[in-house]
Amino acid sequence: MHVPDGVRLQKVLAGAGLGSRRACEDLIARGRVEVDGQVVRELGVRIDPNRAVVHVDGLRVQLDSSLVTLALNKPVGVVSTMHDPEGRPSLDQYVANRTERLFHVGRLDAESEGLLLLTNDGELAHRLAHPRYEVTKTYLVEVAGRVKPAHGKSLLGGVELEDGPARLDEYRIVDQTPNQALVEVQLHEGRNRIVRRMFDEVGLPVTRLVRTRIGPIRLGDLRPGRTRVLGRTELGTLMKAVEL
Repeated sequence: MHVPDGVRLQKVLAGAGLGSRRACEDLIARGRVEVDGQVVRELGVRIDPNRAVVHVDGLRVQLDSSLVTLALNKPVGVVSTMHDPEGRPSLDQYVANRTERLFHVGRLDAESEGLLLLTNDGELAHRLAHPRYEVTKTYLVEVAGRVKPAHGKSLLGGVELEDGPARLDEYRIVDQTPNQALVEVQLHEGRNRIVRRMFDEVGLPVTRLVRTRIGPIRLGDLRPGRTRVLGRTELGTLMKAVEL
């Protein structure tokens, strides 16, 4: 763990935004810091910030300042690509002021809206997309027609689609009238238009679809077309969700 010509651990932590060096020394002394899976309590430890994996209170600390992850509220009518050869509105317009080469994590069809993640962290993006980690996504789904108990039973139990069976992890009716309903759903699959296709299969056409959460990251009050950089704790919880 100790790299003689490395950087003092408290300096690395302070540079990553964990507080002053004195505050970071306190974190180390209280056993709240791990380096490469080992708790560090000694203040003289030096590490290689380009190679070390550091956790504070169980959350990964991003030491590479060149890596960034953004949340975007994708508006309706925008395709989930950084540049569209057909000239349709795409994601690049929302990050035109950034110098990093960003790519999107996951997709939303053009008619859907809500949370997308944009990052230049290849390992994080790979794990978020990998089925092994089963990152749950949450959606608000507005449908035409009245939702019946049988609909929820079918969606939770599984419906057969042309590319195989699919089921929701959770399902909750938020509100409904005789002619429409608002349902919150969770699932960890990411197949193309899967939520719309599942509701279509049980006879409930989707009229609006908003993704509100990816793992621990919430859309919150982020306005359509706006982005925000994930904070240190948010990013740490996201990395923890994919075992980084």
